[in-house]
Amino acid sequence: MTTSLQAASRDFKNWFIQDALPLWSSRAICSDTGASYERLLSSGQPDTQCNVRVRVQARQLFVFCLAQELGWMPNTEKLVSHMNEFVQRYGRHHSGHGYVHLLDANNQVIDARQDLYDHAFHLLASLWRYRVFKDDAALEEAENIVHFLDKNFASEHGGWIEGDYAYVCRRQNPHMHLFEAFIAGYEATQDEQWLQRASAMFALFEKHFYDAEQCGLLEYFTDTWQALEGDAGRIIEPGHMMEWVWLLRNYSRLSGENVNAYANALYECALQKGLSEEGLLYDELFLDGSVKKASKRCWPMTELIKASIAQARAGFVQAEDVALSALQVLRARYLAVETPGAYIDQLDADNKVIADVAPASTLYHLIVAAAELNAYTGNA
Repeated sequence: MTTSLQAASRDFKNWFIQDALPLWSSRAICSDTGASYERLLSSGQPDTQCNVRVRVQARQLFVFCLAQELGWMPNTEKLVSHMNEFVQRYGRHHSGHGYVHLLDANNQVIDARQDLYDHAFHLLASLWRYRVFKDDAALEEAENIVHFLDKNFASEHGGWIEGDYAYVCRRQNPHMHLFEAFIAGYEATQDEQWLQRASAMFALFEKHFYDAEQCGLLEYFTDTWQALEGDAGRIIEPGHMMEWVWLLRNYSRLSGENVNAYANALYECALQKGLSEEGLLYDELFLDGSVKKASKRCWPMTELIKASIAQARAGFVQAEDVALSALQVLRARYLAVETPGAYIDQLDADNKVIADVAPASTLYHLIVAAAELNAYTGNA
């Protein structure tokens, strides 16, 4: 391992401890309700007039649970409890089962849809609350979420439908995050049911999501998991491909499943097709590698880091260099902002800033990348 990677990892860790976590646990949280504001403006102030996605609350709950486990922000239990109280008070569906999608700035429900992607993060947050704080109620909530999904949204063709609303297609993305949550469930409890559920997600990946001919990860499907016709059925996202590399490696570590062919192919394909000359990942491509959307969001860079660390652990030493380069690009292009601990969301095709707000949802990506780097480089 290079000393450069160790130093860059240590610097990223310090950014979290000294800047990001203090900012997002104070200015970005409503002290009265415990709600996480949806985003910070370029001034570093919270956007108090913005609608609030309830799943963002779950993602922030995860962030502060992980920060506690890492020792980067001790004594977060009170904060986590206050945030969870907000979710239970304002985000619960009127039926008493599951969660709504969107609140307005006054915490009133304006979109009561129950969405599969949202619930993947509520599940992840509940399992991490149990993992870190041994909160039995959190584990019970995790089990309730899974039973709710099974009862209401299970599909005869595998996986679950998009939610309780009319939709135009099925997506791999919610299932990817359920895969993540099931892996987390097994790590938190050692209960085989979670690993079995993760195995079912891996089977969906093998059978439907992965395109073996072009080593891509398809995004959009019919109800029977056929790729959509036309351009929509050829869309791939390099960020998601990197995310799957990391998840597949984690799943392999727990299950013993050999994922080398998939992880290696996805990683190399995303690098070859999705990486710009400046070392940034494009938002969307087509399977043949042509660029559909030349903008570049912040979060795919964190997934490139995570995938590279996973590949390095699997024996691909050259992936360390990719991780280092990605981290350097992340720091220079997205984290070098006026407010310490904030970040830029998106660049355009010419790498100019087009979204200078800092969505709270991105912190979930950033902290996992930092944690993976920290674990790999041994920065205590």
